[in-house]
Amino acid sequence: MVPGEMDAQRALELLHVTVFSQSVSPCGKYLAAGNNYGEVAIFSLSAALSSEAKEESKKPVVSFTAHDGPVYAMVSTERQLLSSGNGELKAWNWSDIVKKGCKEAWSRRPPYRSSLEVPEINSLQLNPKDNSILLAGGDCAVHAMDLESGTFTHEFRGHSDYVHCLALRDQSQECLSGSEDGTVRMWDLRTGAQVQRIEVHKYEECSRPQHGKWIRCLATDCDWMVCGGGPALTLWHLRSVTPTTVFPLPHCQQHVMFYQDLILSAGHSPAINHLQISGEVRAQIPCTPRSVHSLCVNERSPEHKVLTAAGSSHKVDVFTNFSYRAFSLCFA
Repeated sequence: MVPGEMDAQRALELLHVTVFSQSVSPCGKYLAAGNNYGEVAIFSLSAALSSEAKEESKKPVVSFTAHDGPVYAMVSTERQLLSSGNGELKAWNWSDIVKKGCKEAWSRRPPYRSSLEVPEINSLQLNPKDNSILLAGGDCAVHAMDLESGTFTHEFRGHSDYVHCLALRDQSQECLSGSEDGTVRMWDLRTGAQVQRIEVHKYEECSRPQHGKWIRCLATDCDWMVCGGGPALTLWHLRSVTPTTVFPLPHCQQHVMFYQDLILSAGHSPAINHLQISGEVRAQIPCTPRSVHSLCVNERSPEHKVLTAAGSSHKVDVFTNFSYRAFSLCFA
C-alpha cells in the first residue's frame, strides 16, 4: 500500500475509533489508552501539561498493538500495565514502555469451560490486599488470579449473563459484580461464596424497562454502592440493601466513581455528570465523545492530577480543573 493510501486508511480508522479503557502509570506521568483496534497508546501527561506544550505533545509517545480485538480494560500495578481483550490478560512492563520498548511480559487465559470459548474480558479490578487481580466478562463468571504466581485461585459463578463491571469493598474482603442479567452480586473473596444478590431492575424507583435491566457500571464506598445501566443510576445502602437516591439522568450510564464528596458519571451523552449524594446534579460538563466508556482520575502524581474521559472518539479529553475541558489527547 502506498503512503497516500495508508494515510487515507488511517484517517478513516480514526473516524471509527472507540477508546474503551485507560490506566495511569505508577509514576503518574503517563496515560495508557486502549481502543477497539487492539491498540494501546501511551501519552505523556507531563509533556501535555507543560507550559511549553505543543500539538505534538498531545499525541502518543509510543503506541503498540496489544490484542487482536478491542482492549476492553486496563489497570496498572507498581511495575506493569495489564490489559485484557478477547479471552486473554496480558502484561507489559512500564519500565520498557517508557523506553518505547513494548514487549509482552506475560499472558494468561482464565480456565474457561470449553477450549472453543473466547469470551471478552472487559473488567479488571486489582486487589492490593492479596496481590491478586479479578477478571470478568463474557463467560458470566468472575475469576481471581494471583499476580505473583500467575495461577487462577477462585472462580465466582452465579450470573446468568455477561458480567460488565467489578468493584471492591475496601473495608472487607468482598467484591461486587454487575451483569447483563440485571443483578449486582456480592462475593466473599476468601471463600468464593455469594454473599448478596440484588435484582436492581425489580425495584420500581430504579426500573426503566425501555432501556433494559443490564448493569453497566458500579462503584463502592464503604457501605455504599452506586450502579446503573438500563436501570437509573442509583445510590444504595448495602447493609440494608436499600436504594436511597435515584439520580435524574435520562441517559444510560457506562462509568461511575466516587470522588471526594461527589459522584462522577458518564454514559450515552457527551457530558460528565457531577452528582451530589443528595441526588442533585451539580454540573454537566461537555466532552468530546458522544458516548463515554471510561473516566480516569490521576491520583498518583499531584502535579499531573487530571480527570480524563474517553469513548466514541479518537480524542481523550483532559480536565485539569474538573469543571471544564482543558484539551484533548489524540490517537495519531
